[in-house]
Amino acid sequence: MAAATIGGVFWNDFLRLLARDAAAVEFEGPLLAARARGEPPEVIEELEEGKHLALQVREMLASRRRREGQLTALFETAGDLARLSDLDSVLNAIVRRARQLLGTDIAYLTMHDPVRGDTYMRVTDGSTSAAFQQLRLSFGEGLGGLVAQTGMPYFTSNYMSDPQFRHVHTIDSAVEQEGLVSILGVPLQIGSRVIGVLFAANRAERPFTREEVALLGSLAAHAAVAIDQARLLEETRVALDELNSANRLLQEHSEAVERAAAAHDKMAQLVLTGGGVAELAVSTVEVIGGSLLVLDEHDRELASVANPESIEPQSLRGAVAASRASGRSVRESGHWVAAVSAGTEHLGALVLSGKHELEDADQRILERAAVVTALLLLARRSGAEAESRVRGELLDDLLRRSDLDRAALDALTARADRLGADLDAPYSVYVADVGSADRQRAILAANHIARTRYGLGGSFDGKIVLLLPTEEPGKEAAALASELGPTLSAEVTVGGAGPARGAANVASTYAEAQRCLGALRTLGRTGEGASAAEIGFVGLVLSDQPDVSGFVDAQLGAIVDYDDRRGTELISTLRTYFACNGNLAKTKDALHVHVNTVAQRLDRISRLIGDDWQAPERMLELQLALRLHQLRHGKR
Repeated sequence: MAAATIGGVFWNDFLRLLARDAAAVEFEGPLLAARARGEPPEVIEELEEGKHLALQVREMLASRRRREGQLTALFETAGDLARLSDLDSVLNAIVRRARQLLGTDIAYLTMHDPVRGDTYMRVTDGSTSAAFQQLRLSFGEGLGGLVAQTGMPYFTSNYMSDPQFRHVHTIDSAVEQEGLVSILGVPLQIGSRVIGVLFAANRAERPFTREEVALLGSLAAHAAVAIDQARLLEETRVALDELNSANRLLQEHSEAVERAAAAHDKMAQLVLTGGGVAELAVSTVEVIGGSLLVLDEHDRELASVANPESIEPQSLRGAVAASRASGRSVRESGHWVAAVSAGTEHLGALVLSGKHELEDADQRILERAAVVTALLLLARRSGAEAESRVRGELLDDLLRRSDLDRAALDALTARADRLGADLDAPYSVYVADVGSADRQRAILAANHIARTRYGLGGSFDGKIVLLLPTEEPGKEAAALASELGPTLSAEVTVGGAGPARGAANVASTYAEAQRCLGALRTLGRTGEGASAAEIGFVGLVLSDQPDVSGFVDAQLGAIVDYDDRRGTELISTLRTYFACNGNLAKTKDALHVHVNTVAQRLDRISRLIGDDWQAPERMLELQLALRLHQLRHGKR
């Protein structure tokens, strides 16, 4: 009874230890105290048995607490996964929770790749090695490959020394870089299909218990369901997107039909009301958008709408040829190109920009616009040819008949007025040498320029002649040479004369322009354009009516005006400088001024007429102009 009483006392000690969840070592206390008091062996034995039973109870309670915590964690995991919608969030949550639940150094997840037929590292948590994070495993390779192949969980306390699976150098190297030793892997399964493997691993040896294997397996089961739900949700989203796309396509098709009908109505109305190419281009852009450039058969711009991009027409010639061959618009360098043709004749092209994609209906509208453009161009050509004949006949009459009376001159002036050419306003006459270019093409080009510039143009005595309203014949002659050369694919030389007024002066102005053209050829300036005044004293020599004042003003006008306004002596300084052969010392002595004054005056002259005035050719013209200026004013 004493022993029982004593034992009962100590049982109470064990119960108190269990109640406060004491550490295992504290359960030795009652035995040590009993031995110290000299308790008999039967008491010690009873206490030893009590200690073992108490420790078993303690371990059982701890295990149940762990299990309760794990079940709570699994429940929370299921709730977390149910709230996630995208797959990346699901996978990251799975791996993070696996590492937390098992208390491992790292957790990671591999997924099956149906295209390549292997598994690849999808998500890691706690990993530090880039090679490990990019690892791929074939079925049967490494621990993960074995789990993926068999669909069964597997763990190892020491990965490198475990012979139960096939070691591969790339996998072993990545595992070694990550420093992993013990690894547990469980399959992610949907039905009997393995879609991936969930891992928990440590960087030291650690055996995994059956409870840990079961726990990771339960988490993997939740994860597989969540992954499948995320996949189904994604497929649902894709299906909804496809449904929306189909609905949008149906709506766009309906809108395209309406646009096509509107475009057809606009084009028909435009043709019936006598509209032109520019109006057609505007109507086309209003229907299909973008910007539109209309080119003629020579790649020149006929019309443009909505600020089209800068385009090199030559770069689109291949696309134009392809469009002519197929009868359809083609895409080239970000543009849509539709050839404008009439049978086998090329009339131009439509170039649509600013539309990366063009629906079939809009493409048809562009092609229909090209057909209508061809009709408008043919109609315009017929009218232009008739007008060109009238203009050519008038120009021929003006050039051939120089001895006309006032009535005849008035009749010619009235004919010009009806064509939009005002002979009472200043005009200039140009004669063009087109070299080896096609003559008929050159005449058409001249007619086009005359028609668009409110002048006259045509062929006279085998030469291309233009009469245009301008007071700057030299500048216009150069522009004509630059414009006609590329158009005719030849070197075009243009001589100009004028300005003149009245029908009676057309023939004489033409004769002067013709002599200017001869001077340009004599000077070897083929492919250029100039007037008699611009070619300097050569023009004076070749002209029937030399424009001395114009020549002097062109060379010295700025200096004379400066002297008149400021009371300076720049003209006399320049004349003396030339007389002294450009010697500053002799010039200052002749003028009785300081050499710095001479230098300052010469610098002022450079600013007035340009720094090139001391070039040999320019000096010759300046000296001739100075001599003519001196003679005109009676100075020696």
